[in-house]
Amino acid sequence: MEVDSVFYTDHSGRASNPLLDQLPSYQSLLYRRKSSVAGPKRRNSTRARLGSSGSGKWGASTVGRNEEKQKSQMAQRPIRELPKTMAEKRRDETQRLEENRELSSFGQLKVSTRRCLRRLRDDVHEWLSSLKLWRGDIHMIEGMFGTGILSYFSFLRFLVMLNLIIFVLMFSFVMLPIIIAPSASGNITYNQNDGSVCSVYPNSARRGLVIFHEHITDLLSGGGFLEQTYLFYGYYKVDKIHFTKATYNLPLAYLLVTIAYLFLSLVWIVKRSATGFKRNLIQDEDRFQSFCNKIFAGWDFCITNENAVRLKRSSLLYELRTDLEEERIKQKIADRTRKERCRIYLIRLILNLFVIAVLASCFYSIYEATIFSQKVQMDKIKENFIVDLIYEYLPSIVMTLANFIIPLLFSVIINYEDYSPAFEIRFTLMRCVFMRLTSIGVLLFSLWSQITKCDGEPCICGYNHKLYSCWETRVGQEMYKLTIFDFIIIVAVTIFVEFPRKLIVNYCDCGLAKWWGQQEFAIPQNVLEIVYGQTICWIGTFYCPILPAICTIKYFFIFYIKKVSLITNCRPATRPFRASSSNFFFLAVLLIGLALACLPVTFSVAQINSSWACGPFVNYTTSWEVLPTTVAELPHGIKTLLFALSSEPFAVSFFVVTCLAMFYVIALAGAHKRVINQLREQLAMDGRDKRFLIQKLCQAQRLSAIKSPVSKSQPRRSSSRSSPSYHTSFSNNFNEGVFLAHSQPDSSTHV
Repeated sequence: MEVDSVFYTDHSGRASNPLLDQLPSYQSLLYRRKSSVAGPKRRNSTRARLGSSGSGKWGASTVGRNEEKQKSQMAQRPIRELPKTMAEKRRDETQRLEENRELSSFGQLKVSTRRCLRRLRDDVHEWLSSLKLWRGDIHMIEGMFGTGILSYFSFLRFLVMLNLIIFVLMFSFVMLPIIIAPSASGNITYNQNDGSVCSVYPNSARRGLVIFHEHITDLLSGGGFLEQTYLFYGYYKVDKIHFTKATYNLPLAYLLVTIAYLFLSLVWIVKRSATGFKRNLIQDEDRFQSFCNKIFAGWDFCITNENAVRLKRSSLLYELRTDLEEERIKQKIADRTRKERCRIYLIRLILNLFVIAVLASCFYSIYEATIFSQKVQMDKIKENFIVDLIYEYLPSIVMTLANFIIPLLFSVIINYEDYSPAFEIRFTLMRCVFMRLTSIGVLLFSLWSQITKCDGEPCICGYNHKLYSCWETRVGQEMYKLTIFDFIIIVAVTIFVEFPRKLIVNYCDCGLAKWWGQQEFAIPQNVLEIVYGQTICWIGTFYCPILPAICTIKYFFIFYIKKVSLITNCRPATRPFRASSSNFFFLAVLLIGLALACLPVTFSVAQINSSWACGPFVNYTTSWEVLPTTVAELPHGIKTLLFALSSEPFAVSFFVVTCLAMFYVIALAGAHKRVINQLREQLAMDGRDKRFLIQKLCQAQRLSAIKSPVSKSQPRRSSSRSSPSYHTSFSNNFNEGVFLAHSQPDSSTHV
């Protein structure tokens, strides 16, 4: 039996070869063994035994089991999903048909049933995919502008579906029982006025001859004929609905639905963001991997528009330049002297103090505008239609101006703080997110400062009943006005700013118009707009139950407005935000908005006294009080179980179990990360081994070229001796002295 001459056995009985001993991976292994002081000879012998046993029958059996498992998995998959050529797929299909003929009748029935169920599942999945909202429009946008802008419209579709489900919850459990109660022979128990000053709720509907523009004012502000309708909290002055065989507790349903839609939003957002978080974590792990992904897998093959192709090429070029610029800035930061660092930190401190002062002035302006607007509305000072409408919308106007001007100021300030390009975009966006969402909090704070303050005297009703007989409806009206005004601003900017700018750029040849350029479709700024509106929707749903339906209609029209604006007025951004290609950034900002929305709703439910004159919680001090009151009326067993679940021992036990589970997941994640690092190291070492072998092959080719005159004298003799394998021919053509004379790999191969 012929033995490969590349491998020979040394005195210790171990297969060795000078060429293989010079591989970088082998040298790295030797380096580790020498540097390891905790590995005695017994451990080495154990490893040797394990290695020999792994290469024996146990290792062969393990490999065989893995191969059989892979074959069974491939056999269960449909043939069209297999990564094979058409000829191989046809051969596999013929082989499967022959195997099925050899089965029994029951086996053939089982295989055919499995095939039919799989086809039915695929058909149902395809049918459900065809029912997706805006499926064709989104595919068209993806084909023209790529996946970056597609993510914005997919995010908009997600918000439409989320608001629709929230409205279905509110309608099914709050509005529908009141609507069907008369036709279902149900008796409605209303919360009656007890004659006190706190229970007086004057009718705000206009009487007598009403001018047309007053109806428009009521429609835009939520007052007048809209105030005491299904639109606002104050209309639902129902305690119980007595049906034939059951009693419906509307206050409890109102509170539980509020908790349900907030919890549903949290779960849905976290579920959708999990995939994006994993992808974002993997992409940010290694800069070299990011370079490889952009160069070898960065092209979007869904693009069909020539202009979009040119923009995609420029965006990839910009991203590569940005990555290189970040590496340069990192090196520059590492080379900074102490004096330079102190100067940069001083500049950043001054600029951040200026940013804080700008934000403080913005928030103070919102506070004063809200106080002034509420005062004018309570004094019922009427001047004319335009002035009255400005008074109604004064807080919304101030907030919109702040949201328009301050981000421009932030984009100028960030240029002097000497950050990396990617961090500049993230930091500016986080400042804008903080400003937009905090402005909503300032508005609510200014409202609650008026609600809970009674001109220096204690509030006998728990709130200022003189100014706000139904303060929940007043808060709902403010959220309603913010939603309507936000939609009006989006439409107005599209019609009166973006469209005229497109006309000026296309039909004006002056240098200023060319410098101004076409409007860019900035994805992060557009996402902040709809996150701002969704945060208002989450807060206002408790006070305005039909607000989710209004937001659903609003986002439905915004989709088509943004689509038309994108196609006709705008162009994709030449400097794209990296996270715009995935929904993780959008959902992370949306999660911040949800957290902010939960704070005022929780505070109003648990701390502020509910109105005595309106709403379902008239008989309770706070809205939360309905829950313990209902639990106290339950049977003893259920009540004992609920008390046990809410007790401190159960809370402590649940916390301990949760911590143990979290520690286990953290440890498992750490182990997976170590395995990933080892695999990356192995891949890098394999690359070095291939490079080393290629270098040796080139040396061997040069050596054979030098010896070619000698080999030409004996062509027949050399050709008659064919090598049995690659390694044999490799060893026959090279001199071992060449390999032994090669210098050892440097320390850079030691990982």
